[in-house]
Amino acid sequence: MAVSQSALDPREILRKVRRVEISTRGLVDEVFSGQYHSVFKGRGMDFAEVREYQFGDDVRSIDWNVTARVGSPFVKVLEEERELTVMLVVDVSASGDFGTRERTKTEVAIEISALLAFSAIRNNDKAGLIVFSDQIEKFVPPRKGRRHALRVVRELVFHKPRARSTDIAGALEYLNRVQRKRAVAFFVSDFNDQGFGRPLAVAARRHDLIAVRVGDARERDLPPLGFLELEDPETGERIVVNTSSGRFRDAFSRTVHARRERLDDELRRSSVDLIDIETGVSYVEPLRRFFRERIRRLR
Repeated sequence: MAVSQSALDPREILRKVRRVEISTRGLVDEVFSGQYHSVFKGRGMDFAEVREYQFGDDVRSIDWNVTARVGSPFVKVLEEERELTVMLVVDVSASGDFGTRERTKTEVAIEISALLAFSAIRNNDKAGLIVFSDQIEKFVPPRKGRRHALRVVRELVFHKPRARSTDIAGALEYLNRVQRKRAVAFFVSDFNDQGFGRPLAVAARRHDLIAVRVGDARERDLPPLGFLELEDPETGERIVVNTSSGRFRDAFSRTVHARRERLDDELRRSSVDLIDIETGVSYVEPLRRFFRERIRRLR
C-alpha cells in the first residue's frame, strides 16, 4: 500500500527510490536500451529545409507552395526527430492492491513504469507521468534527465490514491489535453473499467499508444476453497460464493475471459499494442516480446 511522503523520512524515500532504480538499471542497460532505440527512434520526422527537385526524388515530397512561388519544383527535406516524449499513464485504483504472489499489481506497475522511464532518459528522451484513478491524481510534465526520472519514480512509489474506482476514459482524454505533441504513451492498468472505446481510438490516433495490462492469475481462475466472501476493491460490494462448485468456477472463468477478449478486440480496432504482465511471472519476457515484434514490423 502506498503511503504519504510527508509521513516518511526523506532518507527512507531516497532509499526506496534508489532500490527501484537499481533493480531496473541492469535491464535498461543490457536488455532494453538498444531495443528501445530501434523501436522508437526515427519514427517521427521533422521538417529541415527545401531544395530543388532532383531526378529520382519522390514526387510526394514536392512542396507545392514553394514550387508555385518560384516557378520550379522544390521538395521538402525531412530529418529524423531525435527527441521523443514518453508518457506513463498509470492506474492507481484500488483493484491494483490485489496480488496473490510476491507483489501486488500496483507494485508491478510501478516497477515497469520505472523501467520505461529510465529507458527513455537513457536515450535522451523526455518522460512524463499521469497518475489516475477515477480522477487525475498527479501530473508530472515531461522532462529530461536522471533527476527527473527519479522524481517520476518517487511520485509513483509514494503516491497515496485519493479514490478507489477507475475512469480510463477520463485518463485518455486528459492525456490528449495535456500532451499536444505526439508521444509514446504507455497506459499501465488492469483495465477494470468499460465504456472507453471512443477516447481510446482518439488517443491512439494522436499518440503511439501501448496498453500494459497488469493482472493476476487468481482473478481469472478461482481455486476450490469452499465458501469465500469476495469483495470488489473499487466499489466495496461483497458477495459470498462457493468456490468448490465447478459450475460456479467455470462461469466465473468464462465471464473474466470474455471481458479480456472484449478489451483485446477494442485494442485491435484502435491499433493499440498490448503487453500482458502477470504478478507472479517475470515481466522481462513480455517486454522483450513486445520490442521484438515492433522491430519485426518496422523492417
